[in-house]
Amino acid sequence: MTKKEVKPQIRFAGFEEDWQRCKLDEITTMHARIGWQNLRTSEFLNSGEYMLITGTDFEDGIINYSTCHYVEQERYEQDKHIQVKNGSILITKDGTLGKVAYVQGLSMPATLNAGVFNVEIRNKDEVDSKYLFQYLKAPFLMKYVDKKATGGTIKHLNQNILVDFPIVMPTKVEQKLIGQYFEQLDNIITLHQRKYDKLTNIKKSMLEKMFPKKGSDVPEIRFKGFSDNWEQRKVTEIAKIYIGLVTTMTKHYTDEGTLLIRNSDIKDGRFEFGDSPIYLEKSFAQKNESRMHQLGDIITVHTGDVGTSAVITQNEAKSIGFATIVTRPDSEIINSNYLCSFLNTDKHKKWAVGISTGDGRTNYNLGDYCELVVPVPSIKEQQKIAAFIQKVNDLITLHKYKLEKLKDIKKACIEKMFI
Repeated sequence: MTKKEVKPQIRFAGFEEDWQRCKLDEITTMHARIGWQNLRTSEFLNSGEYMLITGTDFEDGIINYSTCHYVEQERYEQDKHIQVKNGSILITKDGTLGKVAYVQGLSMPATLNAGVFNVEIRNKDEVDSKYLFQYLKAPFLMKYVDKKATGGTIKHLNQNILVDFPIVMPTKVEQKLIGQYFEQLDNIITLHQRKYDKLTNIKKSMLEKMFPKKGSDVPEIRFKGFSDNWEQRKVTEIAKIYIGLVTTMTKHYTDEGTLLIRNSDIKDGRFEFGDSPIYLEKSFAQKNESRMHQLGDIITVHTGDVGTSAVITQNEAKSIGFATIVTRPDSEIINSNYLCSFLNTDKHKKWAVGISTGDGRTNYNLGDYCELVVPVPSIKEQQKIAAFIQKVNDLITLHKYKLEKLKDIKKACIEKMFI
């Protein structure tokens, strides 16, 4: 029988040795707060000298210390095995099972709340903590937990299950290189995530200030050269409105033909069709030619994330919507991109949610949408606002694309650099 090599597909130059298989309890110790030590919420303090870390404080592999509570010294000293130090690895055992965090930047004594394991390396000469953390944070542990967790509706990760989690270990030197590589990749991903979040927040803030508040005829912020009051117009006065097809169409689905836009394809200012867009048979689409979208039409979510809207571009022209709200603006009165920007404001979305119907899924009725009042400045001011929002949208899309590419790179590296 041929012995199977225990080696990853990709590794750093100079390493050829087989990796060694082991169980988690062979290389670590695991402790959690035991039942009689459990804390009451009345013991949680908003400030203090002894921090309390809970699973809900985990944020993508790190601890958000700003959300942590504190406890009295007596509770901290109660069990030294759950006193957390920099370099400790924490794993949730209740709630969202198998979430992993690496402790670093901790500047004060800290202990664990119930529901979290403190995982500490037995021999640091043989095991690199950042390699172990990255291995545990990879999908292997979550898949293992999904299969092994006990309980009915509320699942638990018992220690006697976690101890048997299989790990494959290279030499300490190779571990260190792998751990550092993924740490650097995580840092780059975090940087782009922060840029993306910052731009999203800037857009949200600007949208609130670039449209008039209730009772006002002018916005808080506007471009130079504009001083006239804005008009308030019903959407039916500035555009034609209709609902997308609501008939059953699944039997007319095909791999190519006329693009179908569903509510789930509509995002904030854009369409996302994923890897498998749906098309309609040519003959069926031709019978419904009057429902085909034109360049500049605005498509709004009717069911689901109601109010979210996107403008039809050349890529989506002559598509057909399934149960979507379609707005065809009068170009002499209203700019498509401006109106779409207004529809994506929190002000409009909150209004849409407030008047929507439905128990399980929210429905934005066409009759209610037709009652919508839109703030309307001059066409030139609309164009300025729309151009600004489009630039911000382009930057957001760019960072979102970079973020997704980096996450794809990390996923591929995990598959090929681990076993």
